[in-house]
Amino acid sequence: MLTTFVIGLREGLEAALIVGIIAAFLIRRDSRQALRPMWWGVLAAVVLSGGAALALHAANRSLTLQARETMEGALALVAVAGITYMIVWMRRHSATFRADLEERASNALSVGSMTAVVGMAFVGVLREGLETAIFLLATFENANSASAAASGAILGIAVSVALGYGIYRGGIRIDLRRFFRVTGIVLVIVAAGLLAAAVHSFAEAGLITALQSPAIDLSWLIAPGTVRSSLLTAFFGFQPVPTVAEVVVWTAFLIPMLWYVSGFTLPHRQRRLAV
Repeated sequence: MLTTFVIGLREGLEAALIVGIIAAFLIRRDSRQALRPMWWGVLAAVVLSGGAALALHAANRSLTLQARETMEGALALVAVAGITYMIVWMRRHSATFRADLEERASNALSVGSMTAVVGMAFVGVLREGLETAIFLLATFENANSASAAASGAILGIAVSVALGYGIYRGGIRIDLRRFFRVTGIVLVIVAAGLLAAAVHSFAEAGLITALQSPAIDLSWLIAPGTVRSSLLTAFFGFQPVPTVAEVVVWTAFLIPMLWYVSGFTLPHRQRRLAV
């Protein structure tokens, strides 16, 4: 539940910020007539994202066991790639997120293209919606309780909408750089687990045969059917007896990405020496 809550909160807030910033910009520019088509575009993006999620879920359930494991592994890899790109992009642009978005909207209005401004909201929400659908579907495959995972996602999205509205109205102030850094750390851990899960799925499908010997026995910690097992499996991607391949990819992804997201940098003198 915690994993899907963070995903829903993070992705939902990004979408809410995009819509809120564009809406506030249109109001300031006395272009309220564009608000209605903007909201229709947002609704269409949400419906398309939900339809894509349902289609992927239905396609996955209709496959053979081997094909299903392959698709689950591929879906997890896509989710990891998306999370990594999102984290890197937001770390570079979180400080100028609002200014960049308003500049693009201003450029669109300067050439008389109200449709382009509305399209910005549609594309922004659609992108976040599709990312959310892929992230959540990949996470659901590793969750022991689908209902708890769904509840976490719904709660995260609801909180993000409330925060987005509060930011839009001016009653809530959030340090976006710090928010995205903290949630980025959580998502790095989630992505590392998804990467290990992808290796596990590909091994089950017979696509990965190297480094399949047991690395460590965690069955004493991850006892099937327990709450602790559900949390560790869903959040960290741990298996009761992970293979060497799973541990290697988990560690190789987690350590450098945590270093990057945490914002650690070498002192200037050390950077010069390193170069």
